[in-house]
Amino acid sequence: MSKGSYPYPEDEFDAAEDLDGPRGVHRAPRSRWRALLPFAVVLVVFAGLGAGVLLYLSNADVTLPAGLGSGTTAGDDGGDGATEGEGDAAPDEGAAPTDPADGGAAEPPATEPAAPEPDLATAVTVFNAAKIAGLAGETAEKLTGAGFTNVDTGNHTGAGVNGTTVFYAVEAQKATADAVAQALGITQVLPSATEAAAGIAVVLEADYQS
Repeated sequence: MSKGSYPYPEDEFDAAEDLDGPRGVHRAPRSRWRALLPFAVVLVVFAGLGAGVLLYLSNADVTLPAGLGSGTTAGDDGGDGATEGEGDAAPDEGAAPTDPADGGAAEPPATEPAAPEPDLATAVTVFNAAKIAGLAGETAEKLTGAGFTNVDTGNHTGAGVNGTTVFYAVEAQKATADAVAQALGITQVLPSATEAAAGIAVVLEADYQS
């Protein structure tokens, strides 16, 4: 179709493009920072990777090749040896013993031997030296009532004694003689193999209070 036979009026779309004029003049020039952006991204990525590797190595037990880190290892070994030497040091032989008053463990007191028990089956003879009729029999009944099972009576024929006394022949009879004296209210207890030849002897004198 020729231009002379075009039935419509011309508008801005019918204007032919000027092929000889400059092109792309409407584009703004590229920024220098935009050109450097890829390099900056690469640096950030490598920095992050390096930090991750350092963090991993600091937390992991890394075995170094032979010959590396020997100075550190020697120092560590020396430190451990010094520590072990201090821990294994022998105590001072001249140190004073622990005082129980300062919180130390006190030694338990020695256990005292139990007191011997009186033998109520031991032979006991009551002698009447007070010349009071029936005194020996009455005293013997008191001993029987106190639990003694082998009690006899008799008249004292030997020399007089200094007050009413309970005699025992051997030390093993001391506990029994004390029990006899306690049952009768007698305060004097003496050893005498002569007076107590058959066991324990009770010699009643005039001072005895029945």
